[in-house]
Amino acid sequence: MYVPFETLPEESRIWIYQSDRKFSDTEIAEIEEALKEFIENWAAHGTGLEASFITKYNRFIIIAVNQDIQQATGCSIDASVHFIQELEKKYNVSLLDKMNVTFKLGEHIAYKPLIDFKKMAKDKAVSANTIVFNNLVNTVGEWQDFWEVPAGESWHSRFF
Repeated sequence: MYVPFETLPEESRIWIYQSDRKFSDTEIAEIEEALKEFIENWAAHGTGLEASFITKYNRFIIIAVNQDIQQATGCSIDASVHFIQELEKKYNVSLLDKMNVTFKLGEHIAYKPLIDFKKMAKDKAVSANTIVFNNLVNTVGEWQDFWEVPAGESWHSRFF
């Protein structure tokens, strides 16, 4: 069951998928329509999940589930991953590769393989103050407070 993202409690579980490229506005509109349809029908053991999504910066897809109502299970999580894989095929993007870093360079959102980000840190092209997207957050509350943070305040800090 789809609900507005802002109505989900802070303890709601989230999954963040980052694209290796920026989506066009048309693509985002199509993706959001597909996400809403998927979430309307998303269930765990036959019980609908109270869930939502949000897209950010034409690059991130964030899916959230209110686990106080119904826990996401292995099968329901598998269904969401399958849905994301279908988006990858349709739009020729990578959304599941966790070995990449997305960060801000001024107003620009950059996406680099982890090895390149480490080299940039060593070369001082990025710093502990560079805003990174910490896609390892697990809840809506963590996402609100710790998703866009200085690299020195996230798991990226080990590179400085």
